[in-house]
Amino acid sequence: MSVTLTGQGRPELQKIIEEMVDSGFVGVTLRVHDEHGEWTGSAGLRELGGIKEPPIDGHVRIGSNTKTFTATVVLQLVAEGKLGLDTAVDDYLPEFGLDRRITVRMLLQHTSGVFNFTGEYFEDGTFVSGIPATPAGREWVDNRFRTYRPEELVRLALSKPARFEPGTDWSYSNTNYVLARLLIEKVTGCSVAEEMQRLILGPLDLTGTIQPAVETGIPEPHAHAYYRYEEDGQTRTVDVTRHNPSWISSGGDMISTTCDLHTFISALLGGRLLPAGLLAEMCTPETKAGYGLGVFVQERPGGGTVITHNGGMAGHAALMYSTPDGSTTLTAALNYVDDATMSMGVAFQQATQRLVAEVFGDGRAGSAEAAEPARQTR
Repeated sequence: MSVTLTGQGRPELQKIIEEMVDSGFVGVTLRVHDEHGEWTGSAGLRELGGIKEPPIDGHVRIGSNTKTFTATVVLQLVAEGKLGLDTAVDDYLPEFGLDRRITVRMLLQHTSGVFNFTGEYFEDGTFVSGIPATPAGREWVDNRFRTYRPEELVRLALSKPARFEPGTDWSYSNTNYVLARLLIEKVTGCSVAEEMQRLILGPLDLTGTIQPAVETGIPEPHAHAYYRYEEDGQTRTVDVTRHNPSWISSGGDMISTTCDLHTFISALLGGRLLPAGLLAEMCTPETKAGYGLGVFVQERPGGGTVITHNGGMAGHAALMYSTPDGSTTLTAALNYVDDATMSMGVAFQQATQRLVAEVFGDGRAGSAEAAEPARQTR
């Protein structure tokens, strides 16, 4: 029998999210489903200057968690025979002149080598910019209501040199998932939102989850997201809860709730959305970063693995972790003050390590290579 506890009964979890707020996050809500039942808790503020805590069932921009949804739709279309996982993407999208060696699988696994249109971070610390995304400071703030077409983002990326030859390395690129969006739309003749509704949101009754296009709003209730930048020697902080998510497209544009994220990842890993063979391929990681097809596969403290994807989206972030069978899950929503330098990244990594250790391990923080929300979305 499931037991629901809100803000009580799990003091160790409440303590961690309160310490996350102390480390600089504006607000945090957490949902855990495990052998003890369901636990939810919140800490911090819904908005700067306010007094209310973030809503337990509030909406949040989930950033790169979008990639897990998108990858699932692509794999469902593979199961329907509309796409071939190892077919050249150029066969479906010849208008871009893509390298013929790039396959659908390489898009989902970030092994295509295609430049990341939100900018590329290199091992030596250099950054090569793309569109005016969140690393751009005030330029992103001033352009946050601009509409970008997915094709525009892809063509910008393809105007830059490839990072490596297809299939020879791994590098996280939002461009891969915009191409995946265009694949979905090409082979079905429907929008990605329509296919998302048909294949995932409808069957799972995910009424709090939205696949936007250019819509700037976010449903109530929700916590507020912020962005900070420097201008004329002054630090300015702007509420960016409303913005046009077409700048990130299917690299990270979706909105959801911690409840819906739990339902989704539990159903996915429980075998309700994909045939067993394709689910196994999804959860088989490449060797450099432990990335499968739209998910990270991480070692967990005490042994075993967790299946995860996190994401940050301009002052909003979401966590999604599960055991491989979907029986134990951790989902969370965060609101914070973002900036061009991703200054919350270290605190985010440390907090997610503690949460994963507490829920999935022995209480000792372990590796959380996929933890940083800002890098995943950007």
